[in-house]
Amino acid sequence: MEAANKGAAEAGGKSVGLHIHLPNEQRANKYANVRLDFKYFFTRKVMFVKYAVAYIIMPGGFGTLDELFEALTLIQTKRIKSFPLVLIDSRYWQGLIDWIKGTLIKERAISESDLDIITVVDTPEQAVRIIKRRVII
Repeated sequence: MEAANKGAAEAGGKSVGLHIHLPNEQRANKYANVRLDFKYFFTRKVMFVKYAVAYIIMPGGFGTLDELFEALTLIQTKRIKSFPLVLIDSRYWQGLIDWIKGTLIKERAISESDLDIITVVDTPEQAVRIIKRRVII
C-alpha cells in the first residue's frame, strides 16, 4: 500500500494509512499524512470497505487475499454497494482465477456471474480506465 500513499502524498493529496499493529512484519507507512491505527484486522477491513470507491489489488499474501475476499463477499451478498475490484498482474492472479472457475463455479459454490465482480488487468492505466468508467466521484 506504500505506493498508493506515496503517489497521493507526492501529488499533494490526502494520503490515509490504515496501520495494523502486528508483532513482526508491519511498520507504519511513512507516506501517510493521515494515519489510523488498528489492533484487529476486522475493524481495519470495515474502514477499508466503508470508504472505498474501488479496490486496486496488487500481488500480495494472506492479508491481501483476506481483504479481496472480504470485499468480494460483501459485494456478492449485496451487503455493500458494488465497487470495482481490480487485480493488477494477470500472470500473478491467473492461478487463483483458474481455481475459482475450476472449483468454486464448477462445484456451484458461487455463480459464474460472481466472477464479473473482479477485473484483472496488467497496467495501472487499464485499472484507472475501469475505475473511471464505473465510479462517479
